Amino acid sequence: MSLAAALFFAATVTPLEDPALEARAQDIEREIRCVVCENEPISQSTADIATDMRQRVRDRIAAGDSNAEVRAYFRERYGAFVLLRPDISPMTWALWAAPFAFLLGGAAAVVSLRRGRPAEPYEPEEGER
Repeated sequence: MSLAAALFFAATVTPLEDPALEARAQDIEREIRCVVCENEPISQSTADIATDMRQRVRDRIAAGDSNAEVRAYFRERYGAFVLLRPDISPMTWALWAAPFAFLLGGAAAVVSLRRGRPAEPYEPEEGER
């Protein structure tokens, strides 16, 4: 057996027999981030850990876990970073709202500084008269 064939068979994951379960597995794989590649879902990653994670997704689905339970398993194991679409929480709201809050705060500071200083009347110098 050639080295390329050995690598191909090592990287493949056995599909589930039920097409509906296989479709669920593929959907979940597109939602879980590869912890090595970081900006790529495990469905597209060629990293060894992504292959292991794809197999773990299939094992969990075959065991009867729901999609939410599979996501929760990976979140507990790798943290919320592993989800490409993290759950809505107070922390995510704070992350999304922070840039807008800083922008509004900066605009308010500029307006208050401009209003707090009275405009000085223009007085021409002696050479300008």
